[in-house]
Amino acid sequence: MRRIGDIWQRLGTNGARSGTSGSGWRTFLYAAAPIGVLVALINTLNIITTLHNAPRYGLLAPVVWEGSSWISLMAFLWIPWTAFRLAPLTERPYWRAALVHPAGAVLFALAHVLGFIALRKLAYAAAGQSYVFGAFGPNFLYEFSKDGLGYILMIGGFTLIARLLQTPRTANDTTFTIRDGARIVRIPIDDILAASSAGNYVEFALRDGRKPLMRSPLSAIESELAPHGFVRVHRSWLVNPARMTGLTPNGSGDYTVELGALSVPLSRRFPGALARLRAA
Repeated sequence: MRRIGDIWQRLGTNGARSGTSGSGWRTFLYAAAPIGVLVALINTLNIITTLHNAPRYGLLAPVVWEGSSWISLMAFLWIPWTAFRLAPLTERPYWRAALVHPAGAVLFALAHVLGFIALRKLAYAAAGQSYVFGAFGPNFLYEFSKDGLGYILMIGGFTLIARLLQTPRTANDTTFTIRDGARIVRIPIDDILAASSAGNYVEFALRDGRKPLMRSPLSAIESELAPHGFVRVHRSWLVNPARMTGLTPNGSGDYTVELGALSVPLSRRFPGALARLRAA
């Protein structure tokens, strides 16, 4: 079962000062700005189209309709963002994304529609009129056809921005910076045996026996160490295959990875890791 602390880490709320922990909110902000501008442009085009095709409505009504839609969409942008953080398209297991994103799309569309209906009713009431959305079922399906496409584009945008914000390490960069509280420690990559999730922190097992802690989600550390060959062998563990001294089967498809005196579980849920370690 996923711990609540791990979920908050994935959402980018751990408050860490490391170079990786703040990237989550930067991804959200950098994606939210163009999304807001693009949707505003679409809303403006819709207003112009309505004025041309149905001038009887005047200017105020389409402005209220499109403005309420924009406000509601931006207010509930956190729904696709949360789904993206819980189930990134580029991370395994892929079945998690297949479960999370359809539900996220429906929830986002429902929140968006109910939000702009409420705003329109308030605006009409302020003008002494009443707003009628019509039959909810057919109209919601119509709105969902648009919101569903928008949801897909948002997830794609989050994925693209997150990839662009990643800082790849060069082949010559053979050290890793660990921020253990107020202390900054630069460790040779080769001296890191493994890294494990420890609540809101990641604990590093070093070759000299030290175990410094760094406030960060394990997924962020994985993205930095993966280019150096580190492998995810368990939901809570990364290992350095170059330091593996043994690989022992435990039955039922699980293994134990031996890294000198350190033993790390290898879950059968990570068959790719087993293949990597066998080839190491």
